[in-house]
Amino acid sequence: MSEEFKKIETVLEQAKEYVNTRIAQAKLSVAEKISTLIARIIAGLVAGLVFLFFLLMGSIAAAIAIGNMLHNSWLGFLIMGAIYLLLGLIIWGAKDRLLRIPIMNAIIDSLFSRDKNHEKD
Repeated sequence: MSEEFKKIETVLEQAKEYVNTRIAQAKLSVAEKISTLIARIIAGLVAGLVFLFFLLMGSIAAAIAIGNMLHNSWLGFLIMGAIYLLLGLIIWGAKDRLLRIPIMNAIIDSLFSRDKNHEKD
């Protein structure tokens, strides 16, 4: 009877170690996914900021060029503002298709891409 209890204790200890190992693995997996997602967000923000500066400088240059062609500098800036207003309205009208769904898909893909790799192994 004593040997059976020792075997049961050994099995219970192994099960406890297994559960603790799985919990630690799950924590590491979540930490890896979150850190990868945060790194991608920061990289996207930095790239977006650089693109924003490029767009700002290009817009100012285009507004000045249009103003010089029309011999009226404020009209160049007004035309560029109208172009951005039109672009903003188009993007607002199609925000789900152009922004929300692709962003959601990218986040979901980022969170579950590691799981797909493990399924192939």
